[in-house]
Amino acid sequence: METHSKNSQNIREYRRLRAVELYEQGWLPIRIAEALDVTRGAVSQWLKLYREHGIDALRYKKVSKKPARLSPEQKTELVTMLHQGAESFGYVGHVWTQARVGEVIERTFGVSYHVNHVGKILKECGWTCQKPVTRASQRNDEAVKQWCNERWPEIKKKLKTRDGK
Repeated sequence: METHSKNSQNIREYRRLRAVELYEQGWLPIRIAEALDVTRGAVSQWLKLYREHGIDALRYKKVSKKPARLSPEQKTELVTMLHQGAESFGYVGHVWTQARVGEVIERTFGVSYHVNHVGKILKECGWTCQKPVTRASQRNDEAVKQWCNERWPEIKKKLKTRDGK
């Protein structure tokens, strides 16, 4: 049974088809794996596909990308909406999260994305993740500066005299 050609454009397809050919000649799967330099698991999967769906299940299939579900115009509109802030869309606080952006995309454009994919869309639009500010919003910088200049030196002096250093 001739199931492949040596001029096959796809080496992976060639190996899958060659595995079936060797199997039908009585080769053991472990020997097929060694001969084709693949794992036994791969050979097992190929043979199962072959038995269940025939030789065409092992042929190369060109994978085409799904078209973008948001048009370039919609992405531009999304950026404009994001500049309005999260609070203008009913969220508490001005922070945009991927989940929030995903909800806005679904409400506005009727398209839903997995929350992780929303990050990719934001990156395409020129938006990046921001690290949150770790300082308290109630922080009084002037009071901190005063403490560092006046109170901290006094504490350091007491520590030195107590430790004898």
